[in-house]
Amino acid sequence: MYSRPGERPPGREYTPRRHDPVAGELDFDFVVHGDGPASSWAANAQPGQRLGFSGPRKSRTVVGTVDWYLLAGDESGLPSIARRLEELPSDTRAIAVIDVTDAGDEQPIDTRADVELIWLHRATATGDGSDLLAETLRGMAFPSGDVFAWAAGEASSMRAVRRHLFQERGIPDARARITGYWKRAIANYDHHLPLDG
Repeated sequence: MYSRPGERPPGREYTPRRHDPVAGELDFDFVVHGDGPASSWAANAQPGQRLGFSGPRKSRTVVGTVDWYLLAGDESGLPSIARRLEELPSDTRAIAVIDVTDAGDEQPIDTRADVELIWLHRATATGDGSDLLAETLRGMAFPSGDVFAWAAGEASSMRAVRRHLFQERGIPDARARITGYWKRAIANYDHHLPLDG
């Protein structure tokens, strides 16, 4: 498990997809994409293999009223988006825009909420794929009322989403959480670094 005695294993932050305390089960979804601590572990995991975890960590609390939710991201954000949609009550409205390679990467999401679910397919999209989410959001009519926006995915894509939501839509920073989980061509990208723009 460790390369040297006393060495800490590489750590990453993940949102649990499902927790069943009665069965003692905790589900995580991983994107298998080549090298990387979680991807390599997930690609080679065997029954009985150990995985250490800690948490939960502190996260932002939504303050004030929320009339609807906007959730956006790629495969790396999909577990969090799916979990949020599955936990929303029936009287809640949400729009989810999810960027995946193709229809084979779409996942069933069971929710009681009033959800408009939009799947984007990079494999058949034209232009710069990093702008696919932001361009889709730009072309949408948003519902009226107070929104809470959550988005996560590739860093340059999230910068474009942030610029659109904050500068063009005027959504206040306190009503959004946008994170670049990974960056093209940069291994072990630190998603705690701020997104500029």
